[in-house]
Amino acid sequence: MSSLSKRRDVRLADKLFFWGVRLIALLLVATLIAMAFFLTNASHLALRETGFWSFLTQSTWDPVRDIYGALPVVYGTLVSSALGLLIAFPLSIGIALFINEIAPDSIARLVGFLVEMLAAIPSVIYGLWGIFVLVPFLRVSVQPFLISNFGFLPLFQGPAYGVGMFSAGVVLSLMIIPTISSLAREVFAAIPRSQREGALALGATRWEMIKLAVLESSKAGMFGAMMLGLGRALGETMAVTMVIGNRAQIVASLFAPAQTMSSVIANEYAEATSDIHLSSLALVGLMLFVVTFLTSGLARLLIWRVTRSQRKLK
Repeated sequence: MSSLSKRRDVRLADKLFFWGVRLIALLLVATLIAMAFFLTNASHLALRETGFWSFLTQSTWDPVRDIYGALPVVYGTLVSSALGLLIAFPLSIGIALFINEIAPDSIARLVGFLVEMLAAIPSVIYGLWGIFVLVPFLRVSVQPFLISNFGFLPLFQGPAYGVGMFSAGVVLSLMIIPTISSLAREVFAAIPRSQREGALALGATRWEMIKLAVLESSKAGMFGAMMLGLGRALGETMAVTMVIGNRAQIVASLFAPAQTMSSVIANEYAEATSDIHLSSLALVGLMLFVVTFLTSGLARLLIWRVTRSQRKLK
């Protein structure tokens, strides 16, 4: 075979690879567009009968009377996700700092592997663990303690059910720790080593070096990791459905049963009979799709910007 034919074969292979990869990327974009189109089309009846603003602000979700107000499930989604993020974020940052800045390589690899294994556990396993281990522990030990000592606050009032918003937040925190910690590790690793060495050369302790050279330079990246973890928490379904109690209500107490946008879809979609019920569930799904898409996109943009700026400094 001549060298000219070899070059032609190479160029043909390059073109096939290029267009194959482009086709895959376009299929992903088309899939997202198709999902958005399906949800918009399926929710058309609810938008026409109820109106988006009324649907979002009404607090009654009653399929028997065909009254659908999404405010309780939106409230449950936001509060449970915020609670999970409040627990997971400091733990994730601590884990990322330990692996990147403190632990020896052998221990860092082991801890990193164990943390990543948390992401491989199916959500239904988290739900089963929550039902049989976490919920009884919270009902017997944690919630009575919080009620007796902090019961004057609305957040810790009411009976200790075990299931409820608090349990959902704890389960969500465990599920988003791998996401936040792995992204935080990437952000910390992108910081030039010269910044660390410069801080130590000026007489800073290890903690002062971490605070000034690592944490101060990583605020945007940590915020992006937090937002991506929030997007993961917003869309979680099975584990939250199994421990949150599934009652569409707005209550200040974290111990009361609640419901999220994903859990109401999982619980009611298969049993929905009326067209307006199906359309209302599709509208809830459309709202959840838009929120998680925007949250994840913003987080990825922030992480990309901070890593690019840090690489330029190197």
